Amino acid sequence: MCGIVGAVAQRNVVPILLEGLRRLEYRGYDSAGLVIIDGGLKRVRSVGRVASLAEECTAQQVSGSLGIAHTRWATHGAPSEANAHPHVSGHLAVVHNGIIENHEALRTRLQAEGFVFTSETDTEVIAHLIDLHLRSTKDLLAATRAAVAELEGAYAIGVVSADSPHRLICARKGSPLLIGLGIEENFIASDVSALLPVTQRVMYLEEGDVADIGLLSVKVYDDAGKPVDRSVHISELSADMAELGNYRHFMQKEIHEQPRALTDTLLTAVTQDSVQPEWFGYDASDVLSKVNAVTFLACGTSYHAAKVATYWLEEIAGIPAYAEIASEYRYRTTVPNPDALIVTISQSGETADTLAALNHAKTLGQDKTLTICNVAESALTRASRLKFLTRAGPEIGVASTKAFTTQLAALFLLTLVLAKLRGRLSAEQEAAYLAELRSLPNKAQQVLALEPQVEAWAQRFANKHHALFLGRGVHYPVALEGALKLKEISYIHAEAYPAGELKHGPLALVDEDMPVITIAPNDLLIEKLKSNLQEVRARGGELYVFADGDVHIEESAFVHVIKLPGGSNGALSPILHTLPLQLLSYHAALQKGTDVDKPRNLAKSVTVE
Repeated sequence: MCGIVGAVAQRNVVPILLEGLRRLEYRGYDSAGLVIIDGGLKRVRSVGRVASLAEECTAQQVSGSLGIAHTRWATHGAPSEANAHPHVSGHLAVVHNGIIENHEALRTRLQAEGFVFTSETDTEVIAHLIDLHLRSTKDLLAATRAAVAELEGAYAIGVVSADSPHRLICARKGSPLLIGLGIEENFIASDVSALLPVTQRVMYLEEGDVADIGLLSVKVYDDAGKPVDRSVHISELSADMAELGNYRHFMQKEIHEQPRALTDTLLTAVTQDSVQPEWFGYDASDVLSKVNAVTFLACGTSYHAAKVATYWLEEIAGIPAYAEIASEYRYRTTVPNPDALIVTISQSGETADTLAALNHAKTLGQDKTLTICNVAESALTRASRLKFLTRAGPEIGVASTKAFTTQLAALFLLTLVLAKLRGRLSAEQEAAYLAELRSLPNKAQQVLALEPQVEAWAQRFANKHHALFLGRGVHYPVALEGALKLKEISYIHAEAYPAGELKHGPLALVDEDMPVITIAPNDLLIEKLKSNLQEVRARGGELYVFADGDVHIEESAFVHVIKLPGGSNGALSPILHTLPLQLLSYHAALQKGTDVDKPRNLAKSVTVE
C-alpha cells in the first residue's frame, strides 16, 4: 500500500517521478505529491489521482534533478492535501510507506522540542525526528540512521534535503524498497514496475538497510551501520508489460492474459515427462519427503487459493492440509508441528500479515518453509527455504485475477510432487495429470471466449445490491473468490456458502432480488448440488449457473446456464471455473459504473498490518 519513487540525476526528474507514480497508483490513489530540490525545496501535493498532481506540476512549471514522490492509501488521517506526502520539516522532506506504531509518543516528544505538526499522519513524525537529529549530526545520512533507530513498526522511507542537492537517502524495515541503478543517475521505488522506463538494474534492500545514493555512487549500510554489498538483479519485466494496450481496464487485460500466464508458470513442468520435486528448489526432495502435513498462511485471494489446495492435497497426495488466515494465525495459540510444511502464498511477496505469520511459524520451530509468489526477490521468498515463482507478470488491477490462477497452478504442481514422494501417484496418473496441465492454457482460452454470454448476464446485475455464490467441495473456495471479486469492484454485497449449507440459514435471504451464482462441475456432488438449486427455485430465487459441458441443468426464465467448453474438467476444474466468475464481476462493475482497477477504500500489495 502506498507507492514511493525517487530520483537523483543530471536531468529533470519530474517526468520520471510522475511516470513512476502512475505505475504505482494501484498501491494507493487517494492523494499524491512530490518534492523537488532545485535551489530550494519545492513541494506539490493534490488530493485524488496522479493525473491531478501532474496538472499541478505543469501549471507550476516544476523541475529539478533531485526529488521524491508518493501516492497514498490513507492509514493515519483522511485523504487531504495536508495529509498527503511528502512531509516537510525545515529544509528536508520525507516520503513513507508503512505504519509507525510509536508515533504518538514521538509526536509528544517532538512537540515539546518545538516542532509544529500540520498533518494527522504518523509520517510527519519521521520528518521532524530526522530534522531533530540533523541539528546535532549535521549529516543527512547520520540523522536518518539515528531517527529510524527510534521507530517502531514498518517503514520504507525516502529523504531529501535542500542542503544536500545531489543526495537521496532511503531506509527500509518491514516494507519493500529497492534501488534502481542508471548511468550517472539512480532511483528508488517500492516496486520495480515504477522504474522500468529508466532502468532494469535493481538492488533490493534488506531489513534494516539504510542507503546513501548519489549520481555516481550507492552506499548501503546494514542495521548495525556496517557497509554492505547488495547484489544487482536484472529485472525480467519490460516497460510495456505494465501498459494497458488495447484493453479498457487492467483487470480485463489481466483476465485475458491468463492463458499466457499459465503457460509461463507451467513451462518447466509441462516440458518434462515426470513430476520433479526440484521445481520448488534444489533441496526440495529432501525437505518435502520429510513433511507429514501442510499448513498454508495467506490473506484474501491467496487464502482462497490455499483453501482449494487443501482439497487437492488430501484427495490426491493423502496428506493433512490446513489453510490459515495469516492475520489471525500469529495471534492465536497453535500447536506447532515441526514436520509440517509451512506454505506462504502472496502475489507481491510483501504482504505484511503473511510475512509476520511466516516469522511466527519459524519461531515455533517450523522451519520447513515454502513461498509461492509472483515476485522473485520479495521478502517472503528470501525468508523461505523453498520457493516457486508464478510467472503472471505485473498485476496492476487491485482485484487479483491472473495471480490467483497461477497460484492454483503452482499449488497443483506441489500436490503432484507430494503425492509422488508419498507413493500415491501411479505412472498412469502422473502422465494423465501432466497432460491436463499441458492442455490447461488452451482450455482457459476457450472459456474466456464465453465473455459475450457472461457480459449479457452482467447487465441484469446493474440494479442488484446483494448476491449469493454457491459451490460444493473444492469449488466452495472458488465461490468464495467469486464473491470477493464481485464485492471488491462492483460494491454489490456478495457472500459465498457451501451449497449444502443453504438450509442452515442463508436460504432466508433468497428472493427474486437475490441472484444466486452457482458453480456446477460434473463431479461426485453434482446431483446433490442440483437438489440445492431446487431449494433456491422453490423460494423464488434466480439462478445463474456455470456448468461443465456434460452437466444437464434445464434452463428456464429464472434458471440461466452457461456451459464451459468440452465435458468434465477434472481436477483442474477450479482454475477454469474461476475465469467466468472474474468476467462476471468485471462486467457487473462496468454496469454499476465503478472504478474497476481502483476500487474505493482498497489498494494493491497490503504492506501494513
